[in-house]
Amino acid sequence: MTQANRSSILTDVAASVDAVLDALGDPTRRAILEKLTAGPIAVGVLADQLPVSRPAVSQHLRVLKNADLVVESVAGTRRLYRINHSGLKAVRDYLDRFWESALDNFAILAAAEAEADNRKRSASKKADKGRPAKK
Repeated sequence: MTQANRSSILTDVAASVDAVLDALGDPTRRAILEKLTAGPIAVGVLADQLPVSRPAVSQHLRVLKNADLVVESVAGTRRLYRINHSGLKAVRDYLDRFWESALDNFAILAAAEAEADNRKRSASKKADKGRPAKK
């Protein structure tokens, strides 16, 4: 893979992550995604379940679709929307980098604290050995 191809892929991934994060920045779109966790839902049904108009739901679904977060299918005269789990992968991979870093830092901190506790216990035992026994 050439440097240009690698750069192009990274740019595409960044654009995908930006689109997903932008889409998820709206509470109505997050509510739509939460509703879609139950399975495919028609626009009209979503509009009935949300405090926004049907055209507003359609606009929000368009943003979610452009961010690859939902997939549209046609069933007769209805358009059904469902979550596109593969569309969440780019943002999940992006966020996992931060999570892994946080876990690594936590492990380092826990090891340092355990080492400090061991040193304190060891020093306390040495100090106790030098004291006369209580009667």
